[in-house]
Amino acid sequence: MAPDPVRLEPGGMRHSRAAGVHWILGLLTALLSTQLDAATVAAAKDNYPTKPLRWVVPYAPGGGGDILTRSIAVKLTEAWGQPVIVDNRPGGGTTIGTDLVAKAPPDGHTLLLATNTHAINPTLRAKLPYDSIRDFTAVTMLATSPNVLLTNPAAVPARTVSEFIAFAKSRPGKLNYGSSGNGGTGHLAMEMLKQMAGVSLVHIPYNGGGPAMTALLSGEVSVLFNNILAAVPQIKAGRLGALGVTGRHRSPALPGVPTIAEAGVAGFEVTAWFCIFAPAGTPPAIVMRLNAEVVRILKLPDITERLVGQGLEPVGNSPDEFSRFLRSEIVTWEKVIRAAGIVAD
Repeated sequence: MAPDPVRLEPGGMRHSRAAGVHWILGLLTALLSTQLDAATVAAAKDNYPTKPLRWVVPYAPGGGGDILTRSIAVKLTEAWGQPVIVDNRPGGGTTIGTDLVAKAPPDGHTLLLATNTHAINPTLRAKLPYDSIRDFTAVTMLATSPNVLLTNPAAVPARTVSEFIAFAKSRPGKLNYGSSGNGGTGHLAMEMLKQMAGVSLVHIPYNGGGPAMTALLSGEVSVLFNNILAAVPQIKAGRLGALGVTGRHRSPALPGVPTIAEAGVAGFEVTAWFCIFAPAGTPPAIVMRLNAEVVRILKLPDITERLVGQGLEPVGNSPDEFSRFLRSEIVTWEKVIRAAGIVAD
């Protein structure tokens, strides 16, 4: 038996037609909204930047990251006709300046200079006021650099890594070493060296690489790891001794200085990196414009020559590439910190 035919009452027909009209209107609204969003993003890209940029460096002036930031900021100012103001906000193991950017308007006019500490803090600090991944938008990695083991020649007569280890072993717990802050790469690198070489040193943290270098020059501390960018001028002037670099290869900026691994501590390797973040929610078009301009600047002959001469290797990767790298770094440093039992002050 054939099924009864479906009857469509006049009211039902009107309801069906109304539903169809609403569906079409909804579709048109969605399409218009998409076009408006695209137009808004395009306008943001075309008009950006509309005011001075604030580039927050969560370290004291004079450190390697500060020097690198100022070199690029000058070029950005020249290219865009808007001042790029470097704002040093040291303290809290970089959390003060980093939190400021996390809470800034996501319009591309507030940027963050970040280093390895951005990947270290999630493990080192139990209560961060921000999430290192969720609250930021990656722009690009600027450069990488090995650190260098520096000494105050008046306090440490050693001229090689082996001599330094022997000198430290003869004075267990009596030599102070400085760092840019608790949990920074200089701190973790020295703790790694202590474990691998079997020496005992006392840690004195400072608010940034600049103050730590000042302390080393004055003799307040005897030794520290710092990035090559900030150290080369002092090394060439003979005010500091350079015993070894922390990278896998020797640095072109210090070709006569061996790696710490080749100097006798096999397997030792630590590389510093510098990058740019914007607040989460920054329009993709603005992020890509920032990325393209900074990558262009990193390829300029005078910038490349300057950075390489100071021991830096320019990178300039994509936001996605850097995001993946950051996640892997968080995992790497988590293992180091937990093995060493390091906690924030």
